[in-house]
Amino acid sequence: MEKQPTTEQSVRIQTSVLNGVEKKALVWLAERQPKWVDSDMLTFIGFIGAVVIAAGYILSNYNVHFLWLASLGFVINWYGDSLDGTLARHRKQQRPIYGFYLDHTMDAINEAFMFMGVGLSPFMKFDLACVLLVVYLMLTLNVSMNAHLKGEFRLTYAKLGPTEFRLICIIANALLALAKPLRTWKLEFTWFSSTLELHILDLIGIVILLALILIYIITILQDARYYAKIDPKHKNE
Repeated sequence: MEKQPTTEQSVRIQTSVLNGVEKKALVWLAERQPKWVDSDMLTFIGFIGAVVIAAGYILSNYNVHFLWLASLGFVINWYGDSLDGTLARHRKQQRPIYGFYLDHTMDAINEAFMFMGVGLSPFMKFDLACVLLVVYLMLTLNVSMNAHLKGEFRLTYAKLGPTEFRLICIIANALLALAKPLRTWKLEFTWFSSTLELHILDLIGIVILLALILIYIITILQDARYYAKIDPKHKNE
């Protein structure tokens, strides 16, 4: 028998550093949105932000100052992606099934644009950006499974969430645009009889990748223990 989708909303777990300030800002913005602006429109604005991010990074191959365009994209993406749910809750127009589907679908599309854009810039290797995207999507999949099985929608890990990562990217973009030594610095070493060059954003990406892998491993071990406890093996009679 096919299982019917639930209309119950998952408990949002948000413990990021900027959570308190961000929540107040989003409520303030939601209260001042024109009536013709709805959640779907904001979700689309978030997607436009992701496209602008990708365009800014790709165009930085021609001029480094296009990084400012990428940073503007992060602001646009935050505005749309963070405000769509807040606006629905403020107007009491939540659509748990449709909203859950659309939000997670667009998140995956937006993340693909962002990571691919960084990988097509001169500052990070494309294969590293792809690995980062895969691991990030694995974490996102884990969040979705827990939202379905536990009723928990975890938005942050280690006090960091999407907003903090956007801010880190904006700061990194500003440093790269303003400081030529950071852009030209590189680390060269031999890797399987070939010379490999790593730039500053590659090193930052590797650190983030290792952190995401560690968070993912710890998360799945904790979740596996939890699910094993509530769903134990049955002894054969």
